[in-house]
Amino acid sequence: MYTPPPPAGAERTDGSSVQIGTLVPLTRPGWVEAGRHLLAGLELAAREVNDAGGIAGRPLELVVRDTAADPQKAAAAVDELAGLGVAALTGEYHSVVARAAATRADALGVPFLCSSAVLDVLTEQPTEWVARIAPAQSVGWQIYADFLLNAGHSRIAVAAEPSVYWASGARVLRDHLAPLGGTVVELDMRALAPTAVCDELVDNRATALLLLVGNPEPAVSIVKSVRSDQRLAGVMIGAPAGQPEFAEWAALLGDDGAAIPFLRYLPERLSPLGARVEAALRERLGEAPSFVAFEGYDTVAVLADALRSHGPDRARIAESWPHVAVDGTRGQIRFSRTPGISVWQWAWAPIQVVDRDLGGPDRLRILHTG
Repeated sequence: MYTPPPPAGAERTDGSSVQIGTLVPLTRPGWVEAGRHLLAGLELAAREVNDAGGIAGRPLELVVRDTAADPQKAAAAVDELAGLGVAALTGEYHSVVARAAATRADALGVPFLCSSAVLDVLTEQPTEWVARIAPAQSVGWQIYADFLLNAGHSRIAVAAEPSVYWASGARVLRDHLAPLGGTVVELDMRALAPTAVCDELVDNRATALLLLVGNPEPAVSIVKSVRSDQRLAGVMIGAPAGQPEFAEWAALLGDDGAAIPFLRYLPERLSPLGARVEAALRERLGEAPSFVAFEGYDTVAVLADALRSHGPDRARIAESWPHVAVDGTRGQIRFSRTPGISVWQWAWAPIQVVDRDLGGPDRLRILHTG
């Protein structure tokens, strides 16, 4: 299991640090680049907390575990971290993995502030132990559906792999588009090769194809097949889950990876805090930070505030969720009870539909805001 060196000022010499269990995908089949950005944000915020004196003079320590996009591995990590005595849990990018972690944290009575997973139902029953920074999938994907309609797309195909997350996203799209005259055709990627997707798009007269599949494969192969098929020159490819967000996408696809709209959770203009954090993250990562890195930073900022005001007792941290009011990198963060959401939810982080500019894939363009 992966435990990086603690942040500056957080070396455990006497066992007095306040420990936070941190779940991130750092190896395949996890989305490693997302995990790297998430961890960068978490670590930057922890370092700043410690540079400012820690938690009542005690250093904050992140105890990192790699989930590798495996729900069982995440649940086991929660058990281990709870046994180590962490004050709270944080992190995770993959929704299905976060759901497993949230369910186990709820059962054990360990507060879990989820950084980046969007699946609406993180726990089957309402819980006081779990809160979330990221917006719910139903909200973001409805905004994406509105973008599709505004862009003139009403016959939409989705290339989908089996997953609770992908199935939930397809349902959000279908339920939102159907009353407005839109149709969603699902292409089962268990039965189709990437090249066969092209024939399905032609047969179904689809004007847009959405990638509800893993990254980089089969997403990259599907994009290459569609882009090289002259019959599909007018078909828009979309990726609401955000596959094109990271530099790996542009490196693998070049110009073929441009003009593929995806969801991003950033404001049109960053606050002074957001701009400062962006610069620090860029230096830390060696590239432009994704919204996932900001989610990581905001998570630790919220937890540090809860720890300062309520102490490291697990029950008191969970009791703090409705009282949170923290200026994050993307706006003030407050948690509330939202219909259809079983956890304490920030409603909502800013939501954009963006793509990589065809004239320069390193540049991102804002196409639609929610």
